Amino acid sequence: MAEYTQKRPPRRGPGDLGMPVTDKAKDTKTALRRLLQYLKSRRATLILVLFLAAASTVFSILGPSQVREVTNLLSDGIFAKIAGTGAGIDFDAIAKVMLRLIALYLTSALFSFLQGYLMAGIATKVSLNLRETIMAKINRLPVAYFNRVSHGDVLSRITNDIDTLSQSMNQGISQLITSFTTVIGIAVMMFTACWQLGFAAIAVLPVMMITVMFVIKSSQKHFKAQQDYLGSVNGQVEEIYAGHTVIKAFGNEEEAIETFDKENKKLCSSAWRAQFFSGLMQPIASLLGNLNYVVMCVLGASLVANGTLKVGYITEFIMYIRQFNQPFMQLAQILNVFQQTAAASERVFEFLDEADESVCENPEPLPPVRGDVTFDHVRFGYEGGGEIVINDFSAKVKAGQKVAIVGPTGAGKTTLVKLLMRFHDLHSGAIYLDGHNIADYPRKEVRKAMGMVLQDTWLTSASIADNIRYGKLTATDDEVKAAAKAAQSHAFIRALPDGYQMCINEEANNISQGQKQLLTIARAILADNRVLILDEATSSVDTRTEILIQKAMDHLMEGRTSFIIAHRLSTIRNADLILCLDHGDIVEQGTHDELMAHGGFYAKLYNSQFERVSEAG
Repeated sequence: MAEYTQKRPPRRGPGDLGMPVTDKAKDTKTALRRLLQYLKSRRATLILVLFLAAASTVFSILGPSQVREVTNLLSDGIFAKIAGTGAGIDFDAIAKVMLRLIALYLTSALFSFLQGYLMAGIATKVSLNLRETIMAKINRLPVAYFNRVSHGDVLSRITNDIDTLSQSMNQGISQLITSFTTVIGIAVMMFTACWQLGFAAIAVLPVMMITVMFVIKSSQKHFKAQQDYLGSVNGQVEEIYAGHTVIKAFGNEEEAIETFDKENKKLCSSAWRAQFFSGLMQPIASLLGNLNYVVMCVLGASLVANGTLKVGYITEFIMYIRQFNQPFMQLAQILNVFQQTAAASERVFEFLDEADESVCENPEPLPPVRGDVTFDHVRFGYEGGGEIVINDFSAKVKAGQKVAIVGPTGAGKTTLVKLLMRFHDLHSGAIYLDGHNIADYPRKEVRKAMGMVLQDTWLTSASIADNIRYGKLTATDDEVKAAAKAAQSHAFIRALPDGYQMCINEEANNISQGQKQLLTIARAILADNRVLILDEATSSVDTRTEILIQKAMDHLMEGRTSFIIAHRLSTIRNADLILCLDHGDIVEQGTHDELMAHGGFYAKLYNSQFERVSEAG
């Protein structure tokens, strides 16, 4: 037997485990470029959206030139009437110009509606693809990832971050092209109408560009922090909500609130900074726009007084200035949207860049399983450089044997069966199933050969029948009932409202813990696997039910290889083989009678339970 050691294994990266190593989304530019890849398949629709947005803006820009014509017709008519040199205002000409103006604005509105409709479709389809990609990624991630990342943070990436991307694409892309077209189009129209006023109007551009660069540089880190802290807050909420009964039972409401408040204040601080910097754009743009109005009025009035310009041009330029300033007024919102997009896309692609589970190159399915299991010098420590849990474990189990694994807390019992299910990769050694190294076959094939019942029950928000049927999706109602009867759960199911069709709620708290355990046992019975793993399978049921389940399990395990982890050693006295683990090593093995006669580790562990029972009595 190898001597137990506390030596830490070297930290191993994805490449050491045979996982593909990919480039990380380390910066905003990389994340945004990758986001654009999802738009490639909709390139034609996106080009049409950009064309419609530009066309809508162009038709809107042509409107002030028609207002100029109306103003000139009115002013010319009034001046001619006053001077007595004309017939007055030409209302027919004004009516024609107004009709053209209405047609321009209606056309602009139609194009705007069409581009909004198409852009909404693109945004929702990209969100759909991203969520599907993330869900597929979740199924490829190793169990170790979920041991180190909170569930709330993962949920935040699927919900909050994807929603942010959807909203920003829906609003930001079309708004950006509209603003760009507006600035260029209005600049052309202003210079065409009056180059002096045109130069005066665009004098604000350098100031605006400097402001934009300052805001982008100052706010990006705060938007990234905002999304990160949002994920942290979601994790706190998920944890507190899941454990609210324990929190109330120990009277730790104030501590839970204090912990949440700390994370919430961090979120508030980062969100305030992000919104403050992006919000600087609107008041600055408003100030520069008002100054521009003053310049236009003063310069335009002087040109009209000199006879260089007509009054209608001043009206046109005031409208253009308002439209010219509008993109900069919207820049705060656009900037806000794209900063959030960058932060959200970084988090999404960071998740997608996580290393997958090592994939076996052999695509062949596992041959029909008899149930021989061999542990050959298995060595394992959890990811992240932790201490060795299984030091040097070797054992041979024959098909059909009932094997009990016992030992003190932390001895490596549950870890051992997780390795058998390939939830983790070994540091060294191998596990063989019927002489086949399980590392040489796809994980799905290995797990199909095994049934597992854990001490922590897991049920979905579905009917009781569907929860049992999860072990075999093609099972008939009669097969489901037969499995329930074998697990001693048929009687209590019939007594429930709606029986087998009663829906278990999201928290699975509308049935007792013992009943939940019985349902998971029924699910394992229905799966009918050649290798069974029972990790404290009867820990949550009363003594009478435990005896009934034990009889059913004894019948179930006939002809099958079974691994049973039990703290109550009285339940595994009839096991064919008992493996005693301590510090990751087998310290004793044999039958119950052999180990008791030996008077060693197992005998002390067994007798200590009865001593505690006697003292309690």
